[in-house]
Amino acid sequence: MIASDSAGTVPLRLRCAVVLHVEEDACEVWRDGTVISVPFASQFPSPREKRVAPGHLVAVATATNGAEIVVWRWFDAVVLGDGARGAVSLWEPGHGEVLASPRPAYRRQAPGSRAYASAGLPGADWWVADGVTSRPEDADVELDAVEGLYTENGLWVAAFGQRA
Repeated sequence: MIASDSAGTVPLRLRCAVVLHVEEDACEVWRDGTVISVPFASQFPSPREKRVAPGHLVAVATATNGAEIVVWRWFDAVVLGDGARGAVSLWEPGHGEVLASPRPAYRRQAPGSRAYASAGLPGADWWVADGVTSRPEDADVELDAVEGLYTENGLWVAAFGQRA
């Protein structure tokens, strides 16, 4: 995929990884059977050590020069059941109980199961995507919506800074 913004074009690829350890500037993730350390995009809110935790799923953007950054995070939330008006009731340790709008990929989960949840993408306060998977590359989450958010708001060049 190619992302464009007003400052130029940043070729990139988005892939999922699971967080293992977190520091303020980077996190250690597991992806494609390998553990790597990836820095956070400059737009990623601080304090990162309190916002990102082991078990979270992240979107890692890769530029054509191989530079990588973490640009998004999905919470590992517990499904509590069906909420009002088609919403899904979830519990996430940092936010407590939330109501999330289901993404098209979401398949109804039994109470007590785990699903990927996110906040901040247009259209809803909270979204619930796929059930948690054992391999990050199998997660069916809204990478296209993350790409759209960065592209439509001209965030790619700033996200990569001097890395792209």
